[in-house]
Amino acid sequence: MTTYANLPAPSPEQGMNRYLQEIRKFPLLEPEEEYMLAKRWVDHQDTEAAHRMVTSHLRLAAKIAMGYRGYGLPQAEVISEANVGLMQAVKRFDPEKGFRLATYAMWWIRASIQEYILRSWSLVKLGTTSAQKKLFFNLRKAKSKIGALEEGDLRPENVARIAHDLNVSEAEVISMNRRLSGGDASLNAQVGAADGDGSTQWQDWLEDEDANTAEAYAEADELSARRAMLVAAMDVLNERERDILMQRRLRDEPVTLEELSAQYEVSRERIRQIEVRAFEKLQGRMRDLAREKGMVIPA
Repeated sequence: MTTYANLPAPSPEQGMNRYLQEIRKFPLLEPEEEYMLAKRWVDHQDTEAAHRMVTSHLRLAAKIAMGYRGYGLPQAEVISEANVGLMQAVKRFDPEKGFRLATYAMWWIRASIQEYILRSWSLVKLGTTSAQKKLFFNLRKAKSKIGALEEGDLRPENVARIAHDLNVSEAEVISMNRRLSGGDASLNAQVGAADGDGSTQWQDWLEDEDANTAEAYAEADELSARRAMLVAAMDVLNERERDILMQRRLRDEPVTLEELSAQYEVSRERIRQIEVRAFEKLQGRMRDLAREKGMVIPA
C-alpha cells in the first residue's frame, strides 16, 4: 500500500502554501480512470494504482483538514492525519459499490482527523457520549451561528441556546467552552460552577488510563466495525436513495429539500419520502448485519 515516503509531506519548514501548490500538480481522475485504477488495486494490489488514487485526492484531504483549524494543533499534523484517513479509504475502496472515491474517502478522512484531535486533547476527559463529542466538534460553529464569538465565558442566554441546540447540559457547554478557549489549562483550574465542597477542577476529570485501556480499544474496534457495516449496508439502497440520503444526512451542511427537488425534478415531499424510506432501509440492513456479528445497533 502507498506509504508516506511516496507522498509530499506538509511541514512548518516548507510552509503550507508550498505544500498546497505541490499537491495541485496531481491531476484529478475521471470516473472511468478512477474505476480502472481501483480495480487494479482490488484485483492485483497494484501499488502504483493506489498511489495515483491517493495523490489525486490530496487536495480533498487538505480541504477537509482546513475545516478543523482552531483546536490548537499544528495544521501540518492535522493534514498528515487526513492523509492517513485517505490512504485507509483507498485501501478499502470498492469501485463496484456505485459511488466515487471522494464520497467514500470523506468519512475516513474526517474520522482520522477527529480521532487525532481527541487523542491530542485526552489529558482531560472530554466525555464519551455522542452528544458530548458533537459538542466538542460543533461548539465553535454554534457560537458563530448566534454571534457569540467573544473570548471568555458565554452569556447565560447563549449557554442555554447552545445546550438546547446540541442536546447537552448547560454545565457541559460552559466547561467545554472554557477548555477550548483556554487551551491546556492548569489542572487546578476551575470547571463549571462551584459545588458545596468547592470548585470542580480539571484534575477531577482525569482518566485512569490503566482502568480504561481495554475499554478504549474495545470502543475503537466497535467504531471501525460500525463504519464497515455502514458502507456494506449502503448496498440496500438504489443510486437515487443513496445520493439523497448522503446529501441530506451525511454531510456537514445538508442540502435542502428544495435543492434536491429541483435536481431530481420531483416535489419536496417526494424527496422527503425517499429520504425517510432510505434511512429506514439502511437502519434495517445495519441491524441485520449487526445481528450477524453479535452487535447491537441502537434504535
